[in-house]
Amino acid sequence: MYENLAILAAFIFLYSLVSGGLEKTLFNGAVVFMTFGLILGPLGLGALTLEVDAELLSTLAELALAMVLFTDASNANLRELKHSFKIPQKLLLIGLPLTILLGFVTGYLLFDGLALLEIALIATMLAPTDAALGKAVVTNEAVPSNIREGLNVESGLNDGICVPILFIFLALASSTGADGSTSMLALKLVVEAIGIGAAIGAGLTFLAVRLFPHCAERGWVTETWQQLSVPALAVTCFAVAQWLGGSGFIACFIGGMLYGKLASKHKHKFLLAAEGIGDTLALITWVIFGTAVVGQSLDSFSWQVVVYALLSLTLIRMLPVFLVLKGMKLTTEEKLFMGWFGPRGLASIVFAVIVLNEHLPGGETISMTVVFTIILSVIGHGLSANPLVAALGARLKNSSGG
Repeated sequence: MYENLAILAAFIFLYSLVSGGLEKTLFNGAVVFMTFGLILGPLGLGALTLEVDAELLSTLAELALAMVLFTDASNANLRELKHSFKIPQKLLLIGLPLTILLGFVTGYLLFDGLALLEIALIATMLAPTDAALGKAVVTNEAVPSNIREGLNVESGLNDGICVPILFIFLALASSTGADGSTSMLALKLVVEAIGIGAAIGAGLTFLAVRLFPHCAERGWVTETWQQLSVPALAVTCFAVAQWLGGSGFIACFIGGMLYGKLASKHKHKFLLAAEGIGDTLALITWVIFGTAVVGQSLDSFSWQVVVYALLSLTLIRMLPVFLVLKGMKLTTEEKLFMGWFGPRGLASIVFAVIVLNEHLPGGETISMTVVFTIILSVIGHGLSANPLVAALGARLKNSSGG
C-alpha cells in the first residue's frame, strides 16, 4: 500500500511542477496520466499494483466529474451564452438523440453477437462528452467564445441527460422494465433526473451563497476552511441529487452556473481549491484506468471494437453536430472543430461500471468497446487539442484580416 501511495504522491508532486509547461505541448492531462498508469502497471514495469474494485473507480470518476462540472460552469461566460445558447440547445435536443441513433445503427451493423438493447446501451454510454477532457479547449481563449461556451454547456448537461436513457435501456435489457410501461418509465426517469437535479443544484447553491457572507461578517469563516466551501458545496449538490433520485451531474452544472452568477466578484479565489481537487481526482482516476482497467479488457478485443471506436469519435459524433449546426453563423472549420472535440471519458467510465454490474451476456464486449473508445479519445483529443486550437485561431485571424 505504501509503495503505491509513494508512487502516486510523487507523481502528483512532479506533475504539479511541470503542468503549466505540459499544457502547452501535445502531451498533457489524461494522456500523461493514463500513460503513466500503463507504464508502471501490470502491463508495464509492474511497480504500481492498484487493486481497485468497480465501485471505487466509479466513485472517483463521479466525484472528479462533479467537481469539474461545478467549476467549469462557475467560470462560464453567461453574457456570451445568452447570445449563443442556440448552439448547445441544438447539440443537446437534436444532436444528442441523433448521435445515439447513429451509434445504434452502426453497432447493429457491426456487432452480430449483441442484443439490440445491448447495442443501444453502447450507443448511450458513448454519447456524452467529457468536461474534464475538453477543458483544454473550453478554457483556451484562442477558441471563439461562442464555441467554448457551447461545448462547455453541452458537456455539462449531456451526461446528466443520458443517465435516465441509460437506465431505461438497462432496465429493459435486464427484463425489469418490460412490463408495458416503458413510455411512462422513460418520462418519469427523465423528469426526475433533470428536474430534481436542477432543483437541488440551484436550491443548495442559492442557500450557500446567501449564508456565506453572514458567517464571514461575524468572523466565523477562517481562511483555511473557506477554501473547502466550494468543493464541499459541489459534492453536496451531487450527493443530495443522486440520493433523491435526480442527476448529480446536472445538479453540479446548474449549481456551478448559479454560483458563478451570484458570487461573481469573489469566485476566483474560492474556486481554486475545487479546481485543484477536481484535477487531482481526475489524475488518480486516469492512472487507475491505465493501470487496472485497460489490461483486464484486452481479452474481448476485436476488429469490430476498433471500427466502432473509430467511428464513435468521428462519424457518429461529427455528422450529427455538423447537421444540427446548419444555418448557424459558423464556418465549416468551426463546425468540424466542434464535432471533433467531443471527448469520451469520465462519464463513460461511470456508465460502464453501472452496466458491468448488471452482468449482461454481452457485458465484456460492451466494456471493451467503451474502454477502447476512451483510450483512443484520450490519445486523439489530448494530442490534437493544442495544434487544432492554434490552427483554428490562425484561420479565423486570417479570415478577419487581423
